[in-house]
Amino acid sequence: MKPLFSFLLIFNLSSFFAQPDVFEAEGLGNREIEPSYRLVSSPKIIDSIKVSAVKQQPLLQLYSDTKIHLDTIEAATIETTEKIKQLYPFYAKVGIGSTIMPLGELFFNSTRSRSALYGAHVKHLSSFGDVKNRDNIKYAPASFDKTSALVFGKFSKNNITLGGNLNYENYGYHNYGIQDENINADSIGQRINRTGFDLNLLVNQGDSARLNLAFDIAYRNLTSKSRFLDTLEDWKAKENSFLFNTRGWFNKGTECFYGNIGIRYNGYKYGIADSATIIDTGIVLNNTIIDLYPGISSKLLQNKLNVDVGVGLSIDVNTVSRAYIYPRASISYSLLNDLIIPFIGIRGGLNQTTFDVINRANPYVLTNVLLANENKPYDLFFGVRGGITKQITYGINASFARVNNKAFFVTDTFYTTLGNQFSIVYDSLNLTTLEGCISYQLNEKLKIDGVGRFYSYEMMNEAKAWNLPQLQFTLRGSYNLYDKFLIRADLTLESGRMAKVVGPGNGVIFENNQYFMPLGFIADGNLGVEYRYSKRVSAFLQINNLASQRYSRWLNYPVMPIQVMAGITARF
Repeated sequence: MKPLFSFLLIFNLSSFFAQPDVFEAEGLGNREIEPSYRLVSSPKIIDSIKVSAVKQQPLLQLYSDTKIHLDTIEAATIETTEKIKQLYPFYAKVGIGSTIMPLGELFFNSTRSRSALYGAHVKHLSSFGDVKNRDNIKYAPASFDKTSALVFGKFSKNNITLGGNLNYENYGYHNYGIQDENINADSIGQRINRTGFDLNLLVNQGDSARLNLAFDIAYRNLTSKSRFLDTLEDWKAKENSFLFNTRGWFNKGTECFYGNIGIRYNGYKYGIADSATIIDTGIVLNNTIIDLYPGISSKLLQNKLNVDVGVGLSIDVNTVSRAYIYPRASISYSLLNDLIIPFIGIRGGLNQTTFDVINRANPYVLTNVLLANENKPYDLFFGVRGGITKQITYGINASFARVNNKAFFVTDTFYTTLGNQFSIVYDSLNLTTLEGCISYQLNEKLKIDGVGRFYSYEMMNEAKAWNLPQLQFTLRGSYNLYDKFLIRADLTLESGRMAKVVGPGNGVIFENNQYFMPLGFIADGNLGVEYRYSKRVSAFLQINNLASQRYSRWLNYPVMPIQVMAGITARF
């Protein structure tokens, strides 16, 4: 190895020190350099495989006939042994009472129809009995007769419903509040005729984002009998009342925007204007009320909270025109699945006083009276209502109201010397009302409800709120026994009523420079029983004033004692 290593070392060293074969030298000469050219094309990849060009073609719209095949579905059938209840167009009721009191009643109704409902009702009730007080003293003739007729109809098509009725009533009676059975019956007789019609149109477009409209038109005509001592035809009461009202509402989400626009007119006339007789003075009163009630109601918190806010504007066009603004607001909230629903609100309004309303409240009022509209600036109410179970519901509420021009009945001493008719006095008062009610219903078998009210009157001028009760209680019930016996009963209790009198006497109280006396306690119970012999024929028994109380509904006007009426009914 040493000789080889020595050889390689000598060989390399010789290569380091040896002279090279090429050497550099400087000198002059000509050398041609090839000119440069700029590449104008971009670099690209040249592939040896040729790609075929893709042809561009427009999209084609393909049309295909679509066929729909409907499968027929057979109507559902329910297997039952019960048949559809047959409807009968006529229902008649005939009876006779213990005080020679005939009763006749006839109903006519259309049968099943999708778009039309129409019918008629005629009724007659009269009495030829006498009225006595607790001392068995007979009063003046107290016979009466009342005949009424009604024709009605209702037609619906799409979203439009049109309904209305024609009505007529003939009521003849006697102002029997005199302890004289030998008095001439014609001298205390009175007869009231009422005719009128109602017409309503409903355009219901839907519950959401639609404007719904309702129109109501009503007309009433009333005439009374001429006074016995004056044979002039004009000396009697004549009244024409007209009402037109438009309601509109628009639902949007949980809000409902609504508004009412209405006109109420009443024309009352007694005798001849600007004229007088020995006992009468002509009266002509024309009154128009224009109403505007806009508002909005909302249902919030999953319909548990209900809020209603609005305002009322009434313009009373009379001898002196006045405008009234009324607050209208209420709020209620449902707790524990409608077990407790507290509520509070405020309201008010202008009630048009007509002779028709006065006469219905007290038929023994004079026919020549002055009429003044009742104004309620505010009525604050609050309470709680709800349902304990599906069968039991209840309600407790209180209200505090201011009432102006409230009409009260007092015995007339100017136009009549017999004291058997009433005139009207108007007064303002603060009215407090406490009310409680409860109701129980077990399907259609048993129904019971009771209502109790307490009234407190703070009068401005009069000593008492004449003829109005301080405590009132009503209990009603009905029971269906095997669909064979239908039992109905009701009980009315009233106390605290006072009547204004002329001067001192037995049992008369003097207060605030006025004389008055209590009218006594009212305990009026009624019982009715109906036995259904078949689905078309039944018999009934009606007992009124079960306790045979001779209480006075008005001063010197005791009611009839116990009355019994029996009869039959038929459907055909």
